[in-house]
Amino acid sequence: MEVISFDISGKIAHFRKYYTNNTALSFSIPPRTTVMGMLAAICGLPKDSYYELFSSRNIDIGIALHTRTKKTIHRLNLLSIKGPNDFRGGKGRIQTPFEIVTGEDIKKSAITYRIFLRPLKIPDKDYMRLKDLLQTKGNNFALTLGAASFNASLSNYQEYEAVERNALPYFEYFDSAINSEDVEEIELLSDGIGRFSIVEEELMPADFVANYNRELLKMNRMLFSVSASQLKARLKESATVIELMKEGKRKLIQFMK
Repeated sequence: MEVISFDISGKIAHFRKYYTNNTALSFSIPPRTTVMGMLAAICGLPKDSYYELFSSRNIDIGIALHTRTKKTIHRLNLLSIKGPNDFRGGKGRIQTPFEIVTGEDIKKSAITYRIFLRPLKIPDKDYMRLKDLLQTKGNNFALTLGAASFNASLSNYQEYEAVERNALPYFEYFDSAINSEDVEEIELLSDGIGRFSIVEEELMPADFVANYNRELLKMNRMLFSVSASQLKARLKESATVIELMKEGKRKLIQFMK
């Protein structure tokens, strides 16, 4: 079984929580639907035309955060738009809180997410084209970390030999976000200088109903570290995990359900 991965990096990210109104809060990691949009941008697919191609029936997606991050709130001075004639500022402006995700030091660090992919029922020609574009960094459209102005870049394409197995009845170390419903117990890791890993849990959109229909079909509830560390967790023995091997090194991940 083959699994591939690539890194996507940028200075600033914003993955808007779909349920927010006046305050634009952000997920810490891109939801599965956002990663689908990234894959579509790489392949040059039209807007809203790729929901079925990259659905969880056709391709598995996993994600890991590889840099320590922080969130900050900024106020954007946006136009008040209540009708088609308000784009010149006639209705004044509205101060709108906007949450962004950055590295610990925005001047020195970038944010890097690692995306893991496993083909299921995706057509071979589409999967091979995606692999070729990832290897050559030949994305058709510009990549961003959520907002259109938050530019991102591809790097570090990898291929792994993978084995699927059930979780073991003791703590294991995971190199990706894991599914909350599979978790029996977690243990926070220390970095050796007194800082413990920070683990977050989010409920995020996973799949849309059909092409050109943005109604949510499914959600993922995920646990992940925002401290650039592994997750130490004991999962239910019925949970499925993926062992990745490359050059004698082993990684353990889960895909978003």
